[in-house]
Amino acid sequence: MPKIYTKSWLDNDPVAAWIFLTPALILLGVFIIWPIAYLFYLSFTAGSFTLKGIYWIGLKNYWRLLLNPDFWQVLGNTFYFTVATIIPSLVISLGLAVLLNRSIPLRGILRSVYFLPSIISLVAAGLGFRWLFQTSGPVNRLLDFFGISPIPWLGDTFWAMPVLISMSIWKQLGFNMVVFLAGLQAIPPSRYEAADLDGANAWQQFWYITLPGLRPTVIFAIITTAIFTLRSFEQVYVMTDGGPLNSTNLLVYYIYQEAFGQFDFGYAAAAATVLLAVTLVLVYLQLQTWGEE
Repeated sequence: MPKIYTKSWLDNDPVAAWIFLTPALILLGVFIIWPIAYLFYLSFTAGSFTLKGIYWIGLKNYWRLLLNPDFWQVLGNTFYFTVATIIPSLVISLGLAVLLNRSIPLRGILRSVYFLPSIISLVAAGLGFRWLFQTSGPVNRLLDFFGISPIPWLGDTFWAMPVLISMSIWKQLGFNMVVFLAGLQAIPPSRYEAADLDGANAWQQFWYITLPGLRPTVIFAIITTAIFTLRSFEQVYVMTDGGPLNSTNLLVYYIYQEAFGQFDFGYAAAAATVLLAVTLVLVYLQLQTWGEE
């Protein structure tokens, strides 16, 4: 006897879709949408989580942000840190990806070595760089060997930020290199073969074939590196504590200080909302640029 198929209510595509989506939507609502909504609400309040509680003050926290020179200094620090990390990180990682995409000795080992920093925790990396650049550390001992006076790297307002940037570049380098390697391997080899037949040299092939072919990959790497730098906290906490003289204080660390150091949750929530807005703008730009492809 052939089996008679009876139509089930699961055959209703919208109903079945919602059944399978509901657990994920609940998790999304509880852990992402609700915290963002509550953060936005907190930014219009003052007080703390005590018996007195929080109370509505409207836009006063945002007005305080506009008038606070420390916030603008932190915002400037964050912008400088982000730009100064993105550009060298992308240039160096792209160069490494182009080199390691060729058939060279120990290529697999070199790829692993360069990718290794990206899987090391930021706390461990920060402690390592703090040891390297402390007053009596290996970097100053090397300078002393060449007759150069020791530099108070992490205690100087000029040098502390470059040390922080160098650690972030080192940390992000391997991830971007792997992203660029994937992008390079997606470019059809026939394009390079045709360019060889036309007499194009290596630089012309890179400029007219490799870079245009990597356009979506470059955009992705820029956005991910920007988000990595915008949410930087551990390296500041471990290496400089925002000093000296607030010169390395970044936006996420500033939010942490205001929320858990000063217990000014409303003001910290307003600063976090600004950070969220900047991140959303970056994501929007990414989607718009990809949409033009």
